[in-house]
Amino acid sequence: MKVVVQRVQEAQVKVDDVIVGEIKSGILLLVCFEQDDDDTAIGRAVDKITKLRIFDDPNGKMNLDITAVNGEILSVSQFTLSWDGSGGHRPSFEKSMSPQEARLKYALFNRDLRSKGITVKEGQFGAFMKVSLINDGPVTFLLNF
Repeated sequence: MKVVVQRVQEAQVKVDDVIVGEIKSGILLLVCFEQDDDDTAIGRAVDKITKLRIFDDPNGKMNLDITAVNGEILSVSQFTLSWDGSGGHRPSFEKSMSPQEARLKYALFNRDLRSKGITVKEGQFGAFMKVSLINDGPVTFLLNF
């Protein structure tokens, strides 16, 4: 499981020019499930993401987590994070989890984030999406589970 975490001032995702998910201050997540990912990876990811101290305290130091700042999460499925470009110039996505299984894992992941009391908005799994954001910092992390 791979997750790109971006601290944002705002973010939205559109499908066919319709906004399907939108947040103000918080975190944009690009979420990828790979073939061997299991529910323990989801648990580790949820724990890490909800406890990441990436928001500024009153002294301007990254010391606060998303709940401390009442932030929201926009979660977007992103299978292309599993790419392997070692063999040439055209990416391979052979490590990606099957869409049917990834859809279920993605739903579990978002449910578990919500269980922490965080507002979670979503993109549309499997759709061609337009994601826009104002990255705050920029602050971006790549997490592997």
